[in-house]
Amino acid sequence: MAPRRTEAVHKHASGIDARAPEAVLALLADAQLEAAAVVRAAIPEIAEAADKIAASLAAGGRLVYAAAGSSGLMALADALELPGTYGIPRDRVFILLAGGADALVNLAGAPEDDAAQAVRDVAATGLGADDCLIAISASGSTPFAMAALEEARRRGAATIAIANNAGAPMFGIAGTSVLLATPPEVVAGSTRMGAGTAQKIALNMMSTMAAIRLGHVHDGYMVNLLADNIKLHERAARMVSAIAGCDTAEAQALLARSGGSVKIAILLAAGAASLEAANQLLDGADQKLRSALSKLEGSKGSRQ
Repeated sequence: MAPRRTEAVHKHASGIDARAPEAVLALLADAQLEAAAVVRAAIPEIAEAADKIAASLAAGGRLVYAAAGSSGLMALADALELPGTYGIPRDRVFILLAGGADALVNLAGAPEDDAAQAVRDVAATGLGADDCLIAISASGSTPFAMAALEEARRRGAATIAIANNAGAPMFGIAGTSVLLATPPEVVAGSTRMGAGTAQKIALNMMSTMAAIRLGHVHDGYMVNLLADNIKLHERAARMVSAIAGCDTAEAQALLARSGGSVKIAILLAAGAASLEAANQLLDGADQKLRSALSKLEGSKGSRQ
C-alpha cells in the first residue's frame, strides 16, 4: 500500500500554533477548498457508482452505507436526507455505523476495528443481489468498512468503496472504487477536515445523480420530495406552480387532490383526466415526469 497522504504533515503546518488566528483560519479555509477540488477528478467513478445505486433502487433493492468515525458521520448526513429530499422509502436506506447508535454520542475509535460486527450488521440487513453497499474510509483500510464490503460482495450485492488514499485495500474488494486524493490535513490525520469534506461532496453528488436517474429531479426541482412540514408543503406548491404554470392556490388544490404528490399534481394541471390516468402516465414513463408530460402532450395532439 502506498504511504497514506491522510497521515502526512501539511506543507504549511509548521509553526501553526504560534501564528495569528486569522492566518491559521485562512490556511484551514484554503485547505478545505483544496480538498473539495479533488472531487472533480473522481467524476467518472462517481457516475459509475450513481448508476449502480439507481439500478439497485429501481430493482426494488436497498442502499446501504457502511463506515466508521467521521466517515460514518458523512454517510449518515447523506443517507438521512434521501427519504425527505427524494422520496426514497426509509426502509430502503440503511446506515451501518461502527459502534452502532452509541457512536452518535460517543465516537470511540475501537469499534472501527470490529470486522466481525460489520459482518453481523450486513447479515442483519439481509443484503442480497438487488442491493448496493457503499463503504467509506479515509484510510481505505478500516477493518469495519472492509469487512462490510467483503460480506456484501459475498452476498452478490453491488459494492462501492470511497477512500482518500491511492492504493487503498478497499479498492481491491469493491466493484467500483472512488479515490478522493485529498492533500495532507493541516492537523495531520484529522480526516474529519479535508477528507471528510471531499467525502461529503462525493456522496452528495452520487446520491443526487442516482435520484436524477430515477426521475426524482426535474429542471432542478426535487419533484419526489416527501412534504412533511410547513416549509416543504410550501416548496411543493411552488414547484407545481412553476412547472405547471398555475397559481399557488391552484397548485395547493392539486396537491391536496394528488395526496401530496408533486408529479401527479403537475400532470393533473397539464391535463391528465384523472388520478388514475396520471399514475398510469408516470408508471409508463418509469416515474420520469418529463417523459410523462411528453406522452400527455402527444396524446392531446393525437386527439386533435
